[in-house]
Amino acid sequence: MSRICKAAAIGGGVIGAGWVARLALNGIDVAVFDPDPEASRKVGEVMKGARRAYRKMAPGGLPGEGRVTYAKTIAEAVTGADFIQESVPERLDLKHKVLAEIDAHASRDALIGSSTSGLKPSDMQAAMERPERLVVGHPFNPVYLLPLVEVVGGDKTSRKTIEKARSVYASIGMKPVVIRKEIEAFVGDRLLEAVWREALWLIKDDITTVEELDDIMRYSFGIRWAQMGMFQVYRIAGGEAGMRHFIAQFGPCLAWPWTKLTDVPELTDELVDKIAAQSDEQAQGLSIRELERIRDDNLVAIMEALSKQNKGKGWGAGALHKDYTKQLAKAAAKDVGKGKPANVAKSKG
Repeated sequence: MSRICKAAAIGGGVIGAGWVARLALNGIDVAVFDPDPEASRKVGEVMKGARRAYRKMAPGGLPGEGRVTYAKTIAEAVTGADFIQESVPERLDLKHKVLAEIDAHASRDALIGSSTSGLKPSDMQAAMERPERLVVGHPFNPVYLLPLVEVVGGDKTSRKTIEKARSVYASIGMKPVVIRKEIEAFVGDRLLEAVWREALWLIKDDITTVEELDDIMRYSFGIRWAQMGMFQVYRIAGGEAGMRHFIAQFGPCLAWPWTKLTDVPELTDELVDKIAAQSDEQAQGLSIRELERIRDDNLVAIMEALSKQNKGKGWGAGALHKDYTKQLAKAAAKDVGKGKPANVAKSKG
């Protein structure tokens, strides 16, 4: 398994900061570049939440936290880094500018990953002299807890880079899934976009409210998806005859005009105001940081519960969680044996 010695995070927004947290809490030094003067504060807030979550997640201990530094330029951040994750806004012209600069200053054998949630890697590679070392490494928020990363290569990405990316992401406790064909928005966001689009219609047409819609998801199929996904759940729904019976029984429904997935509601000021007002009411005065803590506690609890299933071997994300916490505890013990500072799990703050 490939190991990261030094990492660079280009972009310190929600996703970029999540990468910083995951890397640092795996004991990896991270150099951050973000022109936002508030970047260090914002990343610090995410780090604070991530530390709290990791203490709950890994009672067996954590390795000594990696050092997070802030560079004044992209060149300074990527110098000496063997893994670089770009997480700048979703504008192709900006991606071209940033990736060209990363490419010009990064070590020749450095792996470059992009957090883009929709742009095709082939389109981003156009600005690079060494495009073969770029992959999309698309994570899900919060990056420091959710393990999935979609790995997508472009036309010029080498097979060696794909395999290296798979190994590198796995080394920090992630579940890399290599997407077989390059498409916009990959797989996860394709599914999310379809659900999001239909949800917007349901709100616009006053069929339900944002809180009621979230309740419908989290009290039913959301729980099923969390541990079995879609196809295995539907296999069970087919009874003893399995998937073939399920498709035969429910397949014809797909031709019925139930959904509006091929149409998009106009995001008028009225619709935006309706959604925002209902969302404010749903939050019941809880701040974003308070909601993040609740979310993180719930995610840790779900993964912890899944880690005890399947006769103790773990199931789904729980099996990976079980192995990841063991990996962190092993790294913590190794650091203590080397006389390094006390691990994060036992520190205050």
